[in-house]
Amino acid sequence: MTAETVGTYTNPVLNADWSDPDVVRVGDDFYLTASSFGRAPGLPLLHSRDLVNWTLVGHAVERLEPAGEFKAPRHDCGVWAPSLRHHDDRFWIFWGDPDQGIFQVNAPGIRGPWTHPHLVKEGKGLIDPCPLWDDETGEAYLVHAWAKSRSGIKNRLTGHRMHPDGTSLLDEGKVIVDGDRIPGWFTLEGPKLYRHDGWFWIFAPAGSVETGWQGAFRSRGFFGPYEEKVVLEQKDTDVNGPHQGGWVRTPSGEDWFLHFQQRGAYGRVVHLQPMRWGADGWPVLGEDGAPVAVHPRPDLPPQPAAAPATDDDFPGGRFGRQWQWTANPQDGWATQHSGDGLRLACVRSADAHDLRKLPNVLTQRLPGIPSAVEVELRLHGEEPGARAGLAVLGDAFSWIGLQRGADGAVHVVHRFAEAVAEKERDADHPRLAPEGRARLRIEIDAGARCRFFHDVGDGLRPSGQVFAATPWRWVGALLGLFALAPVGPGHAGAASFTQFRINPL
Repeated sequence: MTAETVGTYTNPVLNADWSDPDVVRVGDDFYLTASSFGRAPGLPLLHSRDLVNWTLVGHAVERLEPAGEFKAPRHDCGVWAPSLRHHDDRFWIFWGDPDQGIFQVNAPGIRGPWTHPHLVKEGKGLIDPCPLWDDETGEAYLVHAWAKSRSGIKNRLTGHRMHPDGTSLLDEGKVIVDGDRIPGWFTLEGPKLYRHDGWFWIFAPAGSVETGWQGAFRSRGFFGPYEEKVVLEQKDTDVNGPHQGGWVRTPSGEDWFLHFQQRGAYGRVVHLQPMRWGADGWPVLGEDGAPVAVHPRPDLPPQPAAAPATDDDFPGGRFGRQWQWTANPQDGWATQHSGDGLRLACVRSADAHDLRKLPNVLTQRLPGIPSAVEVELRLHGEEPGARAGLAVLGDAFSWIGLQRGADGAVHVVHRFAEAVAEKERDADHPRLAPEGRARLRIEIDAGARCRFFHDVGDGLRPSGQVFAATPWRWVGALLGLFALAPVGPGHAGAASFTQFRINPL
């Protein structure tokens, strides 16, 4: 009997890299968005009816702006820490691009159509914005944090009055919380702004993603002064750095808080904490301020088990919502057709030796539990050096796949690169793939250690040494499918992927 069958849930409720989550309720439905950094499409949109089971229903941004800045991968840039709100019968998402400023999109429904990204405030290092439309006064506000790497400023929250239409700010801003003035606090960021019980509330994390805590701030006026309290921290649990997320209230009046936990190569997985208001008027998260592992479910109608999709048969050559390119896509990378299977062009590139530099890698999140990843691959490209494969991609990477040799034969190849390496090298000796096809498999254990296998018709065989998956700076490791070829004239052919599967081990 599982925990779910006896009226409880187990954390994390989203066991993959859904970084910096924010949540909102509209009627009986809950919606969540998360950081997507430099991948496209961006701003994932998830839906739930019970806060435990979530499905991915779309993305709010098809291409990152300005488009020219994201022709090549910028893995840790782009869309940082969005805020999701519902106001005036529209959904609104604000986010910070640390190199450009604060953007906003909005839509009449969660599935769109979403507006083109609008730059609300230009500037370096403006991150983690959150709006508030105050129903009591009719005023609109916005709070944001700072990235020291771009601005030289950190550990502060700046507040603005905002035009009610969400298009612009009405003042130069004022520091409303200075973390340097709070003993022991550092890296204050990720604010979420609310109105409750006559107070302005800011829920904001501090202390860094690995070891930090969740703070709450309150003031009678938006511009302060604010008093603070730590409302969630690791204590004696194994949930390191529990913080940065959103508060939501159910139709029956229950309060809940969704936040992330940094888990190395797995990225930032999402936990659900019960929340109540204490006798002193401050929020109490988890079990007296400590994260819960198992807890009674929210008082919401029972829902069937669900999770964001992973498997894909690629009907008609189309790929599911779970996939994102490592940069803005170009026409011709993926071809639609009448059958099943993903057909990727072998894109010619001078960076064929380093997957980290390629925009044409189709990715999805590394699963947070021990899993086996499998896909069938056929290489059609006749060009010597044409190749395609299945990768684990991060600051270091490893992939297994097929490559056309100078003699015309197709070989199984397995390659890797350490974080400091400028190009890949062999992880095992090449082996002949007589029919130009192979079944590829990666087994990922609880420590994100990856073992590679291949089958060219004579059974599954191991390949190379164990590879330890690594994240980028802010992004968890990714699974990737790709096809490429060396620089040269003409079309280099294509590769077909079928029956992509992720199964628990």
